[in-house]
Amino acid sequence: MTLSQALANYQTKLTYEDLPEEVVSFAKLCILDYFGSALAGSTKEPILMISETIEEMGGNPQATLVTKGKTSALNAALVNGASSHIVELDDIHKGSIIHAATVVVPAALAVAEWKQLSGKELIVAVVAGYEICFRIGEAVSPSHYYYWHNTATCGTFGATAAAAKLLELTEEQTVHAIGNAGTQAAGLWEFIVDGAMSKQLHPGKAAMNGLLAALLAEKGFTGAQKILEGDRGFFKAMSEEYDEGKITVNLGEEFKILENAFKLHASCRHTHAAIDIAVDIVKENDFTAEDIERVEVGCYKPTMDITDNIDPQTQYASKFSVQYCTALALVKGSASLEDFNEKDLWDTTIRGVMAKVDAQLDPEIAAAYPERWGSKVKVVLKNGQEIEKQEDYPKGDAENPVSSEELQEKFLQLATVLPEDKRVAFSEKVLDLEQLENIADLMELVYTPGTETVTR
Repeated sequence: MTLSQALANYQTKLTYEDLPEEVVSFAKLCILDYFGSALAGSTKEPILMISETIEEMGGNPQATLVTKGKTSALNAALVNGASSHIVELDDIHKGSIIHAATVVVPAALAVAEWKQLSGKELIVAVVAGYEICFRIGEAVSPSHYYYWHNTATCGTFGATAAAAKLLELTEEQTVHAIGNAGTQAAGLWEFIVDGAMSKQLHPGKAAMNGLLAALLAEKGFTGAQKILEGDRGFFKAMSEEYDEGKITVNLGEEFKILENAFKLHASCRHTHAAIDIAVDIVKENDFTAEDIERVEVGCYKPTMDITDNIDPQTQYASKFSVQYCTALALVKGSASLEDFNEKDLWDTTIRGVMAKVDAQLDPEIAAAYPERWGSKVKVVLKNGQEIEKQEDYPKGDAENPVSSEELQEKFLQLATVLPEDKRVAFSEKVLDLEQLENIADLMELVYTPGTETVTR
């Protein structure tokens, strides 16, 4: 049995009745969290550019856009995937380094709305999508992550799995879909140098490509049988080290979606442990920014690879600067979506503290990665006082969880493009998703035909 066959066998056999109550409840929170980020991102310039482009290209009105209006399922997956990633508040899985919701949920939603499927069917598809992309991400991490954005590459497989489940593909068709997902998997980290908009293409195209792979397989379009382990396949081509065993170990005996983490700070997850520590230090100690002599931040390797930026020039780049994020938290005591703005980007106090932040690789923190995405922060004051803390698990990790109430509040704060009554009604429907007979009824709360489309 090939690895694709093993995954397809698992995915096609999974039923709603196989899901423990804990998994169903958690999956609904993942879906709600997706919508918060997607709606918050729907008015951002890069997302409107993508939305305008697909509107110009046209598409059968099969699925709802978070930017308003309807288009083809493929185009909806593209826009809704891109939109959910831009505010940097989407979920994250440590072992695979994947933001699964931003690729799995939009692909699944597009099919579920188009085919008028139920909430239960959507939940099963999302659980299957998370399981498969997490396993593939774990198999190639961390070496794959240096050049490749796992959400884009490994996430394509998750989108395919979810879409294939909802399309009721056979095991053989699903193997072909996985093959064609792998050959489309892409997404390079070079965008980080420029702070380019390319990052939003990553989840959008992963969702779109994953759905396309499933739709083609439904027609009989064939794909590589060994796209993962083949001599010219995904593993050998795109990672220096990989572990095939992680694909199938305990497959069907556990639910990896429960390992998923949620974000409370609007920045790259690799900055969150340092932010958490900085916020705690500010709460527990009495000092001002002017009192700070220097700040030392101990990091693991991807934090340095991706967020070592001592002089971010844009709001988006500031979310990928551990120096800026630490300084922001020390000055403001938070790092929310509202805190990342043009005024604070150039604030002289924040910039002054940022110049004192020295981020370095810490052997202990680095050795614990990727099981722990931790950090050490030492604040040295001009009076000689030293305040030092370590955090191994950022807030939102399974080991340091947020409550369902906190996630509901997060959604209500992010989804402000909807009136308050619709936000409340929407969150209630998602949290009662297994009772919903038709996903189209949920999406009507996002867009009612006849209302204006969001434009730039």
